[in-house]
Amino acid sequence: MASPSRRDDGSAIVTQDRTQPSPEDSLIARYFKPLATDPGAFGLVDDAAVLSSSGDDIVVTTDAVVEGVHYLATDPPDTIARKALRVNLSDLAAKGATPAGFVLTLALRSKEDAWLRPFADALGEDAKEFACPLLGGDTVSTPGPQMISITAFGRVPQGRMVGRTGARPGDRILVTGTIGDAALGLDVLTGGAAAAALTTDPAAREALISRYRVPQPRNPLARAVRDHATAAMDVSDGLAGDLTKLCAASGVSATVDVTSVPLSAAAASLVARNVVCVETLLAGGDDYEVLCTVSPAQGDALMVAGRAAGLAVTAIGTIVAGKQGPRFLDGQGQELVLKRLSYSHF
Repeated sequence: MASPSRRDDGSAIVTQDRTQPSPEDSLIARYFKPLATDPGAFGLVDDAAVLSSSGDDIVVTTDAVVEGVHYLATDPPDTIARKALRVNLSDLAAKGATPAGFVLTLALRSKEDAWLRPFADALGEDAKEFACPLLGGDTVSTPGPQMISITAFGRVPQGRMVGRTGARPGDRILVTGTIGDAALGLDVLTGGAAAAALTTDPAAREALISRYRVPQPRNPLARAVRDHATAAMDVSDGLAGDLTKLCAASGVSATVDVTSVPLSAAAASLVARNVVCVETLLAGGDDYEVLCTVSPAQGDALMVAGRAAGLAVTAIGTIVAGKQGPRFLDGQGQELVLKRLSYSHF
């Protein structure tokens, strides 16, 4: 008969001291419990949280970022943390919602402090900056690519969430910030045409890389979107494809003046030099800007609100009647036929 600490084949049985926290509990307590500042998180000692609605509607959104798909294995862990949270905050901004909290799922290959400490520190800094505390989550091990999945919660007054279905013919199409920088940043990081063209411009290289690694969610504009937009979504997969989705949801079409699409100085220079084509910028994705439609009477108000928040808001086209996809027109009014509209996972 085997001893209580040995199997029949003689191998040792590893048991856990029930008086001590598990390795997973220790990881959570060390890195993530300090982020759980909302009383409804119960210090992460429970397996659920309570989120007070305060009479508002609760907006729920979820996005995952996967190593090798949404970020590179060589990206710094602090930027990965910021991207994971900010892509969800971007969705809340486009819905006109105020952040309320988030839950986090981590699929990790290992639990090295050199990776987890800067990841957790950056996540905590962003959670504080955007008033979106950690409420709970899960940690699991994986032999494959790492994955971070976040579900974020936001609040809007009852019935005031801005969806994709409210665009009407005659509405103006507006977009925040600049388009295409993140796609160019990825191109720089992976040694593409933009990397070669910007070897003598390190400032432009770093600016584009930053746009890819660390999105800038437009949460300061959330209330203005809620007050003025008829439809909205964030630009995650590409401006052309995301506008197509918005139009399909609203049962309308659109015309876009491509020359009005806002570009950064670096992006405009690369297009002018024929290093990249405008399609790359329109379909590249990872912009995390707000794309919205507004009635003609409300467009200026939203742009004024953008300026007050220190954020450019640009009119790029018009919603029109019809069921066909949006038309993208060049400076001569000729339609550009785009070979692809957006990034697709499948």
